[in-house]
Amino acid sequence: MSNDNLVALVTGCSRRQGIGFEVCRQLGEQGCTVILTARDGEKAGQLASTLREARLDITDTESIKTLTDFVARQYGRLDILINNATGSAGSNMAPAASADLDIARQIMEVTLLGTWRMIQAVAPLLDKSNAARIVNVSSSAGLHSDPVLGLTGSRQAAPAYGIAKAALNALTARVAGDFTDTTIKVNAICPGFTATYPGMEKLGAHPVAEGASGIVWAATLDADGPTGGFYRNKELLSW
Repeated sequence: MSNDNLVALVTGCSRRQGIGFEVCRQLGEQGCTVILTARDGEKAGQLASTLREARLDITDTESIKTLTDFVARQYGRLDILINNATGSAGSNMAPAASADLDIARQIMEVTLLGTWRMIQAVAPLLDKSNAARIVNVSSSAGLHSDPVLGLTGSRQAAPAYGIAKAALNALTARVAGDFTDTTIKVNAICPGFTATYPGMEKLGAHPVAEGASGIVWAATLDADGPTGGFYRNKELLSW
């Protein structure tokens, strides 16, 4: 699939060192028209000197409608949706039995329900693409199969974060099934342990460009590419 003139929308792009911005940069280099979005419109504008910037709060249906109306007017379709926005657990590592459910609700609202809202809102625009792609940025924290960071791993992530990512993986599978008879492909991608903050390289994190590359790969799959899977480093993993 030629990337020239493809229209891509990426959520959760508020930091220059973040995965979302690097995904936008790589897609732009490949010839895509990229709409970079963030909840904080000022941050989005600062990051997007050469990209189309927009404010988007995926927990707010009116914010989503405003953006989708813009995409419909400006481009008439959407070829790529990358759901990168994720709720943050911060430093809250309490066990599931004593976790703060208000924080858990906020994480689920963004990571799962916000992504779900976005998919529903842009589905009519994706239908107008010749070969649309949906990429849900996930994590090994939502897997049963990861022995370290997974749901039953030795160094688990915050419970609400892992559970939200597991739910996101489940959503990926169901949405992919909904689009079985179409050209739309839907996958969950884990960028791996990525140096999105200073000093993380010393802990073994790989460069942001490397983490973003798998997301870009899924966003630009050929017609015979996979759908409905969870991938890390372009490798299919069990959920």
